[in-house]
Amino acid sequence: MKVNYTLKSIFLAFLVTLGVCLFVHYDLHSRLMHPKKAIEFINSFHPYDDLVFITIPILQVLIAGAIPCEISGFIGGYLYGPVLGTIYSTIGLGIGSWLAFSLARTFGLPLVRRVVRASILEKYDCFMRQRGSLVSFILFLIPGFPKAALCYIIGLSQMNSWNFIAVSTAGRLLGTILLSVSGSSVRDNHGGVVLIFLVIIGMIFLLAYLYRGRLIKMAEDVRKKEII
Repeated sequence: MKVNYTLKSIFLAFLVTLGVCLFVHYDLHSRLMHPKKAIEFINSFHPYDDLVFITIPILQVLIAGAIPCEISGFIGGYLYGPVLGTIYSTIGLGIGSWLAFSLARTFGLPLVRRVVRASILEKYDCFMRQRGSLVSFILFLIPGFPKAALCYIIGLSQMNSWNFIAVSTAGRLLGTILLSVSGSSVRDNHGGVVLIFLVIIGMIFLLAYLYRGRLIKMAEDVRKKEII
């Protein structure tokens, strides 16, 4: 058991080191903050551009807070259309989320303190103790919530890996779909479609943000009733 744990730790540490090196070497922060540069960069790897794209949201989650993951969702839709864009983004976010979760589960609070900003960790510390799937799902659904940091934070809880993957994927799916459709519409010059989806996204995100407290409280009440 100890040998397996050591091998897992070494493997995870290697992946993170490799990811950080790639992130710095290709100056992904600068490229992703300018979508046009990011699109040109990804296309330069054709015919393996789809694999390169999937790697980007993985790195965005691992390097929590460096770059909003929403950027890659839009780029995915622009490059691959609404369906493949959603699929590729979901795969990348899923792998990245699982790696962040596993890193926190393996190395514990000392690592999380290094990756997640102290202000975020302190602010959402209560959610580490809430451990409920429904609560976590609501948090992933709320716009503007630091989802990459949340992956590390939940890794400190008792939630199992499969449950976490299901919750994080489902919570992100709607936003990923809308971003992919928006990116695809911009590419095809469908201004009207973009406007409609921006309005829909804005309304959903605004409602979720305004009622985030009630949503979380409702989820916590449901969880307490299930425990009782």
